[in-house]
Amino acid sequence: MSHPNLIISGLSHERTLDGIVFRIEICKLEDVPGWSLEVVDEDGTSNVWDDLFDTDSAALEEAIKTFEEEGLTAFRDAGNVVPFPQR
Repeated sequence: MSHPNLIISGLSHERTLDGIVFRIEICKLEDVPGWSLEVVDEDGTSNVWDDLFDTDSAALEEAIKTFEEEGLTAFRDAGNVVPFPQR
């Protein structure tokens, strides 16, 4: 079985907000429509959008809009964290 290639958008980049570095990751699977958006903070905490975006530009616009409208709380609020089960 063939595995699709992962395409990473050239729009992926780091962004600093209030001295905290975030990585905006925009990617998609080859031959699958829709771009995925993930924002990772400097501690490695990942925020992934449930919905896919038609274009990588639309995904980037959503990330920037979230930074501007919600600020750090959108990405650093412990209430948004879903813990992985501990073994």
